[in-house]
Order: sequence, then C-alpha cells, then structure tokens
Amino acid sequence: MFILLVCIGFLVLGYLFYSKFVERSILPFREPTPAVSVNDGMDYVPMPTWKTHLIELLNIAGTGPIFGALMGAKWGPIVFIWIVGGTILGGAVHDYMSGMMSVRNNGASATWLTKHYLFGKSRYPILVLGVFLLLMVSATFARSAGDLLESITGLDLTIWVVVILAYFALSAILPINKVIGRIYPVFGILLITMVVVVIAGLVVGGYAFPSFTLENLHPTGASYFPDMFITVACGAISGFHATQSPMIARCIKHEKDGRPVFYGAMIVESIIAAMWAAAGLAFYAGTTGLADALTDSGPAGVVYDICTTVAGPIGGALAVIGVLICPITSGDTALRSARMMIQDDRELDKSDRGKMVLVTLVMFAFIAIMCTLDFSILWNYFSWLNQTLAAIVLWTATAFLFTTTKKRYTLITALPALFMTMVVTSFIFHSNLGLGLDDSIAMPLGGIVTAIMAVVYLRFLFMKGPMPQPA
Repeated sequence: MFILLVCIGFLVLGYLFYSKFVERSILPFREPTPAVSVNDGMDYVPMPTWKTHLIELLNIAGTGPIFGALMGAKWGPIVFIWIVGGTILGGAVHDYMSGMMSVRNNGASATWLTKHYLFGKSRYPILVLGVFLLLMVSATFARSAGDLLESITGLDLTIWVVVILAYFALSAILPINKVIGRIYPVFGILLITMVVVVIAGLVVGGYAFPSFTLENLHPTGASYFPDMFITVACGAISGFHATQSPMIARCIKHEKDGRPVFYGAMIVESIIAAMWAAAGLAFYAGTTGLADALTDSGPAGVVYDICTTVAGPIGGALAVIGVLICPITSGDTALRSARMMIQDDRELDKSDRGKMVLVTLVMFAFIAIMCTLDFSILWNYFSWLNQTLAAIVLWTATAFLFTTTKKRYTLITALPALFMTMVVTSFIFHSNLGLGLDDSIAMPLGGIVTAIMAVVYLRFLFMKGPMPQPA
C-alpha cells in the first residue's frame, strides 16, 4: 500500500507545482475563450470548470487506465515509474498543451493544429491517421461493449451493436450540453468510485500490496523498453487524448481553467491507473498470476473477477457498468472528434447542421463495416500508432511554444517528445508488428532517429532572431 500512496503523492505534487510551471509557458492568459466568443449552442458551449474536468476525464479515460495499467503491471512495480513520471513530465503536459493550443486557435482540432504548426500543407497523412484512429476506437469499443451485453442478456450481438452505434451518432450530432454535458460527469464520478471501492476491498481483505523494485518481473522476460511504454498509454501518455482535448477547449470559460481541466484530468486518470496496477498485483499475488489471468479471461474478465471478489454484488455491478460505460463514452466522443476534424480540415460552416449530419453518417457507415471485421491485427497496431500521435503532438506543441514564448520553455515539450520518439521508433524497429529486428540493431536505430530530431530541435533553439510564424 505504501508504494501506491507514494505514487498518488507524487502525482498530486506534480499537479500542485509542475503544472504551474507548464502553465507559465503560455502566459499571459487571453480572453475571451472560444466558448464565450463563439457559443454556437452545439460544440461551443460554456460549462462550469468541475463539469468540463469530469467530461475531459471520461473522454480521455475509457478503459485505458484500467486495461492498460493491468497489462503494464505484468512488468511489476517498475510500471509505477512510468505512470508517475510519464504523466507529470509527458502525458499531462501533452494534454494541457493540446487543449491550450486549441483554445488559442478557436477550438481547432488536433489535426488542424499539427498541420498549422508542424507540417504546413502536408495535412493529409496526419488527418488520415487521426480519423482512422478515432473510427477504430469507435468501432472496437462498440463491438467490445456489444459482446459483453450479448453475454449478459443473450440478445444477438447485431442488435446491441446497432443500438450502441445509434447512440454514438446521436451523441456526435446533438449539442454537447444535451447528452455529454449531462451524463458524463455522473459517469466520471462512477469511474473514480469503482477503483476506490476495489482498493478499499483489497485493504479490508488483507491482500498484500507489492513492494517497490526496479527488477523486470515480466513472466516471459519481455523487455520493458520500449514495450511497457507502448502498453501503458492512457495511464501515462496517449495521443488519443489530443483528439479529445479540443472538444473541451470549446467549452472552458477562462484560460485559467485549462490547468485543472486538461492537466488535472490526466493526473486523476493516472491515479486511477496506478490504483488498478496495484490492485492487479495485489489480487493475483504478483506478475505470474496476473499474466495468467489476463491470458485466460482477458482484461474485462480480470476486472470483473477482482471487483466481485473484493466487493461482492456491488463490486460486480460496478465492474459491469464500468466495463460498459468506459468504452461507450469514449466511442461516442471519438466519433464526435472525427466529425470535428473533418469539419476543420474542409473548413465547413460549423452552423451548417446538414453537412454536419452528412459527415457523421458517412463515418457511421465506415464504423458499422469495421464492426464486422476481425480487429486482432488492426488493434495490435493501435498502441504504436497512438503513441506515435503523442510524439507528433508534443513536437507540434514545441513548435507552438517557439512562436509564443521564451525558447527555454520549449524544453517542457521537447524533452518528452524526444523520449516518445525513441519509444515509438525503437518499438517499430524491434517489434514483430514492425520490422522485427534484434534489439542490438533496433535500439541504436531508434537512437539515431531520436538524435536527428534532437539536432533539428537544437538548431531552432539556438537560432538567432525571432521564430518564423506558421502560415
């Protein structure tokens, strides 16, 4: 239990102190925010800070801080270093900057921001990557929730998928304060309650929490770098979050709300991830038992097993609701974000509801087709693509800071961008999902790519004169 308390303590301290340093990089604040200046009653709707915080939490969370943390815990307590350090220095910075870049650019989506600050006219690769990831999230989460509902009720999978997708479509085209703004705060509280009940049950039940060690305890001996840094995404850093932050960037009333909403939501998500990683190791008495359970029952089965054992029927109900609500509430906002990306890229009139519905229905058709496919191969690539997007967004934020603040502040985003560049390039070089090279070759190649990016960054850092403004 001590290690968990230490992790939570560091995460809280990270929010109290480091987030203020990150916030300083964009000062002075600018008013009004897009929520106030546009306020179209659809996507741009001012909301209270507490509500936008909980909506952002549920948007970015999904099952990520649950499933990812449990799978990452197979490496042992070393996963807590990544959850804590990755969040404070990387993930929360990534989320804050993606949100505030959007606020400063009239609520623009992540793909528009990347095109504007980083890639110039070469917008299509990042747009395709962003939309593809979001449609995959929607389809996969609809399918996973449908499978669970079929097993519970006995009704055909097709019926549940149709119902879920219909909800996705409505959530994507209705005003954000009509559905998302009303039910997401409740679900966000439920997500937090769920893990608190589990930890309390483990403490009362006398389960032994793990002691900290830097030893790699993965049952198969799998290397923790870069694999663990790809596996644990939403609990440390995730490119998917950058697709969600612009949605809330259109709803915050003041720029000062960005710190509790964007940085703060990531801190809370990581506390949840740390608690689930600790719960998995405690409940199964180590990495071997946890790995076996994940193989036999999958992450959803592990969550249900832990909840029902330590909290009885209440825990079982929370587990089922959580495993259903988390993917559904990420799937619908993924579709909404994809719709916003396309509207921004094509510069469509945001008040034209007919075009908005048409764009949504076209994507809806793609999602419906994807729900019939085998995702085992595609989803294996999602984690790498997700972390690649995180690296791209961090480099975008670096370019943004170069044009808006003192150059030394760019280290806030450049250092985690370099680290994530090393992670994703090394992974694709060594993984069987990529080139499958030996580590003795893959790691140096990843280092070379990272060194090239470092040289490019240093060239801009020490360049004399003002930075060129984006087109």
